[in-house]
Amino acid sequence: SVSAAFWKHLRRLGLQDFPCGLGSWNKSRFDARTSPCGGQPGLGADPAGQEEAMPLDEESPEVLLELLSDRHSPWAPPPDCSPQDQHLREMAVLAPELVRGSCVFQVLRSLRIVGKGMEEVDEGLLQLQQLEELILSANQISRITSANLPRTLKVLELCCNAVADLQDLCAQPPPELQHLGLGYNMLCGPSQDKYLTADFWPNLVSLDLSFNNLTDLLALVSQLSSLQKLRVLVLQGNPLALIHTYRGFLVDSLPKLSILDYIHIGPDERHRFHSLAKQPELIRSEARVVVSIGEIKGVPDPSACQQLEVGSKAPVITYSYCVTYEF
Repeated sequence: SVSAAFWKHLRRLGLQDFPCGLGSWNKSRFDARTSPCGGQPGLGADPAGQEEAMPLDEESPEVLLELLSDRHSPWAPPPDCSPQDQHLREMAVLAPELVRGSCVFQVLRSLRIVGKGMEEVDEGLLQLQQLEELILSANQISRITSANLPRTLKVLELCCNAVADLQDLCAQPPPELQHLGLGYNMLCGPSQDKYLTADFWPNLVSLDLSFNNLTDLLALVSQLSSLQKLRVLVLQGNPLALIHTYRGFLVDSLPKLSILDYIHIGPDERHRFHSLAKQPELIRSEARVVVSIGEIKGVPDPSACQQLEVGSKAPVITYSYCVTYEF
């Protein structure tokens, strides 16, 4: 589950271990904060504003931070450490009380768990009450229960999973979501088109549906047209993208769209495809695919058969091959 992967990741960051967290290496700095007569809160400043001498058995915050950032240090960030991870580690040095236990839930704004084999988005995610960005790409998620998603989410990325049905995701979707990434999943049209409307995603600005199995361009566009804030759309890799008038029809049907399949839509292109949306009869559910075979190894070449002498009674051997493509 996401919760299990999250806690495993936190333990890997070592937020409670040297040089992070609370311990003998920084106890005097934080004892003053919690002491009833500790004076002014701060990082080792006395009432007169002068720095206190650092105890011999302790380390300064600067030294501890350097141990976290120096690539030659035993506590250097791992290769896959994200900026958010490093920020948490630094916070665990400067203000360790903010990342202890459940307090870390109030700090996280972004959570990225990629390629960890997760299958379930569980309710434990609701503890992250300030979460705005959730990236769960390259896992094994087939079903997302929207009731388990924080209501504060603005970005939800589920690329490269096994999502085939959006019904559960659209039961109680995060109301402020601005980006929804569903590329490289198993969505089939037109059964899923009905979930791609403003009724479920009123604030959606960016939508990635690339490399699924969406086939009905007219039905999909009729639903997407309700997304008044949509500016970025990715549909490449779907069968409907093979339709000859695919791009022109989308450009004219969605006049507020700025980027289609990672390509900016300019005024010239809009002018060129003007009124195409009023001619749906031009959209034919067929496509022509030209395949060129560069080289085949391991089979005899029919054109290289040895020429037989005139009058020869030797048997004639011929070769023929059939190449089949399945769509």
